[in-house]
Amino acid sequence: MVVRPSRLLSAYRAATGFAEPLAARILRQRLARGKEDEDRLPERLGRPGRVRPKGPLVWIHAASVGESVSVLPLIRELGKLRPDTNVLVTTGTVTSGRVMGERLPANAFHQFVPVDTPSAVRAFLDYWQPGLALWVESELWPNMLHEIKERNIPAALINARMSDSSFRGWRRAKHAARELLGTFNLCLAQDEAVAEKLTALGATHVEVPGNLKLVGEPLPFDVEALTELRVAIGDRPMWLLASSHDGEEQLAAFAHRDLLAHFPTLLTIIVPRHPQRGPQIAASLEPLFRVARRSRGELPDDDTEIYIADTMGELGVFYRLCQLTVMGGSFVPHGGQNPLEPARAKAAVISGPHIHNFVDIFRILVASGGAEVLTSNDQLTERLRSLLDNVGEIVQRGKAAEKVANTREPLDRTFALLKPYLSTLNGHARA
Repeated sequence: MVVRPSRLLSAYRAATGFAEPLAARILRQRLARGKEDEDRLPERLGRPGRVRPKGPLVWIHAASVGESVSVLPLIRELGKLRPDTNVLVTTGTVTSGRVMGERLPANAFHQFVPVDTPSAVRAFLDYWQPGLALWVESELWPNMLHEIKERNIPAALINARMSDSSFRGWRRAKHAARELLGTFNLCLAQDEAVAEKLTALGATHVEVPGNLKLVGEPLPFDVEALTELRVAIGDRPMWLLASSHDGEEQLAAFAHRDLLAHFPTLLTIIVPRHPQRGPQIAASLEPLFRVARRSRGELPDDDTEIYIADTMGELGVFYRLCQLTVMGGSFVPHGGQNPLEPARAKAAVISGPHIHNFVDIFRILVASGGAEVLTSNDQLTERLRSLLDNVGEIVQRGKAAEKVANTREPLDRTFALLKPYLSTLNGHARA
């Protein structure tokens, strides 16, 4: 099918070309706001931050942390199937760059994606010469996709997602949508609903291998730290508020107070999303509760009512310690946090109503019986009371959540569909 050039995209390409001299200034302004990495700013203009390795190169582009983390299992598997192939991962945020630097396997490396101007895009592709481009989820940059197609670089949209609002917006620009999606030889949707939207917008080869976010490994944890906490807590009933945001700690405290009549030895554990808030949280709760803080080297004793785990990198410990997890970021309009992390540790999951960042994941977990999404904050205390009164139900939910969160099927199906493109990868040697 011939895709008619979109006037909207033609205008976009012309405008970004005209505004190209402003790119460096805009990046400097973003740097001043902490949204760029100063040492790696040239990467955003298409200039390499390292030497291209010899041999075949697969380029994976993911917008931010969630998307890039979701393809880590794919990158590791690719290293096993094609050990001769290197993987370039691009993202656009400082946080994602740091996370990728810490978590990418040996066969992969990170660069920041160039701004979507004609010269930055061309410089990027001229240097890296990818043999295959894999774009994750939903980010579509017109200049980059146009150049990929002009160079006949095989491309696939993987783990594709599209919200109802995005779909409505693209329907109003259907010629542009068709042209952009026409870049991809293959579109791999998370579910049938996404597949229908992509097809309606003009994608020509759409498959549904499943959601790659369901594929992953449990968070690492320190065995000695976990054992020490279990000994300190004993058989006390407890629940965990994970990755909490401002205002949610007070909600947890009110729930704790109301639950004490039924569970007089109850321990509430709070892991704030930003550990540096630990002193502030403690100061707000100490007038009414006996509080201990992990960052001070304290363990919960028999008198501790609320334990604030204000340290970095220990969520893996607390998800295994506590079988009942309440996800933070969902009782305030933040959008929720990733429920797959506690699910992989066999924790039953409760969330507040604000889950727009993880709607698809929660839908799957709720259907399995491993998670519950409350419709209002007022329901939290009663749901905690009901579950803490029935440990067997908590265990059952945790097992159901783990079963959903530890599947390989989406990964295996994705690779089966990508196999024709991987088998024809060529190397582009560089001195």
